[in-house]
Amino acid sequence: MVQRNPCIANIKAGYLFPEIGKRRREFAAAHPGAKIISLGIGNTTEPIPSHIDGGLVAGAKDLAAMENYSGYGDEQGLTALREKIAAVLYRGMVAADEVFISDGAKCDIGRLQLLFGAGTKAAVQDPSYPVYVDGSVLIGAGGAWEESGYKGIIYLPCTAENNYFPDLSLLPENGLVYFCSPNNPTGAVADRGQLAALVEAARRKGSVIIYDAAYSEYIRDPTLPKSIYEIEGATLCAIEVNSFSKPAGFTGVRLGWSVVPKALKYASGESINADWNRICTTIFNGASNIAQAGGLAALDEEGLKEIQALTDFYLGNAKLIRSALQKLNISCVGGDNSPYIWAHFPGRDSWEVFSEILEKCQVVTTPGVGFGPAGQSFIRFSAFGHRADVEEACERLSHW
Repeated sequence: MVQRNPCIANIKAGYLFPEIGKRRREFAAAHPGAKIISLGIGNTTEPIPSHIDGGLVAGAKDLAAMENYSGYGDEQGLTALREKIAAVLYRGMVAADEVFISDGAKCDIGRLQLLFGAGTKAAVQDPSYPVYVDGSVLIGAGGAWEESGYKGIIYLPCTAENNYFPDLSLLPENGLVYFCSPNNPTGAVADRGQLAALVEAARRKGSVIIYDAAYSEYIRDPTLPKSIYEIEGATLCAIEVNSFSKPAGFTGVRLGWSVVPKALKYASGESINADWNRICTTIFNGASNIAQAGGLAALDEEGLKEIQALTDFYLGNAKLIRSALQKLNISCVGGDNSPYIWAHFPGRDSWEVFSEILEKCQVVTTPGVGFGPAGQSFIRFSAFGHRADVEEACERLSHW
């Protein structure tokens, strides 16, 4: 019989969010009738705004009309959407043929692992979104699990002591650096000087930055960069991944994109853009035509206003949660330019705090240790929720 893939055997049992779901179900079974409120998984809750939804509806209706029906599209995405992303979101900093439409940022991050392969060193912010690490392990770049993390992954601690920005001397030579801003889970946002230092360090070490900007539309401080390409030299060392999921409510629709500059080259001079195009056209048939119609509507003037209003709503939730925690004298960051609040419980185990909040408040959170070793003793609170539920959760937390 065929042998199991050893890379899958290496991966730590239990992806974080299914484990949270399992514990929630167990609690619900033991406490029938309990009203459990989730401030845990970052899943949007509010309806897709009307203009953007209208784009989805029109896209679906087109498929029922002979003159408008479309089958397979270009694997790289609709030309009109690629052009609109380049013009509206990047203001011409990147070209349309450097934008690749996908079914979501998480899927792109997984496929990017194939682009560079098992022999490439990988560094991740610690804490960070689990797919950076798990995807690296699945491709064979992570090695076996140890108590302090995967032995083949370089962890870049981002803590209060270093203002949630890593020691750049730890960056690998000729490797990959996964960087997320606004960060999931901490909510910290890198400023222009920090990103300039990151780009300079990556270029000096010959490494490529995989820049996850999935929460960039939550940035309200105009001095903070929304894209790595606002930094000089970034097109020579960075791939950016982004998504319509959190700003437009497309978590179930599935639509994202990656930007791979044509100036980005391997050490031997070949085009990374060309190789990414080859991967996209080989193992991906393109994002849904309906989803892309919604993406076009989202980038209309009216759609952008709706995105602003929707992200403002979730930031309002974040402000309520952060205020409730601060009234309990719990130290936290995030929640201002990000939908996540990172709360510190010194000396305590994250899963233990998760269980206590669930037991006493019937509120689901996310244990920080699930995002990496530096997340121990932290809890992530998500602002994705109905306003009434968030207000009730804050009221319960006030009596914790």
